[in-house]
Amino acid sequence: MIDQLFEFVQNHPLLVGAFLLVLTAWIAYEVRNSAASGVTSGQATQLINREDAVVVDTREAGDFKAGHIAGARNIPQSRIDDSMRELEKVKDKPIIVVCKNGQSASVTVAKLTKANLPRVFKLKGGMMQWQADGLPVVKK
Repeated sequence: MIDQLFEFVQNHPLLVGAFLLVLTAWIAYEVRNSAASGVTSGQATQLINREDAVVVDTREAGDFKAGHIAGARNIPQSRIDDSMRELEKVKDKPIIVVCKNGQSASVTVAKLTKANLPRVFKLKGGMMQWQADGLPVVKK
């Protein structure tokens, strides 16, 4: 089996090189995104309990009413720019941005960081991960 692998590598150096390049780029992307100002559900809970973190839920109102983190503020991503003054009032506290699955929160985190809010984090995995971890949600 190993002999066949070495033979394949010798016969297809461009294909193997392209594979290694894509693999390296993918690993670098994943490492960069996993470390990029995201917090786990446990870390978010600690920030909320110990430092009175502000939770900003960027989902639409219907999703928010179906279940959200207690004390979260519903500011849909389309209205973040309009809500900057409100968020600047709490800039001394950590801000945790929550979306449905942790993907779109990065856009909001970038906007808030650019607006000089010092401690802005996204919730890794979003509300889906929060609920998967069995953490409580409020329905209104």
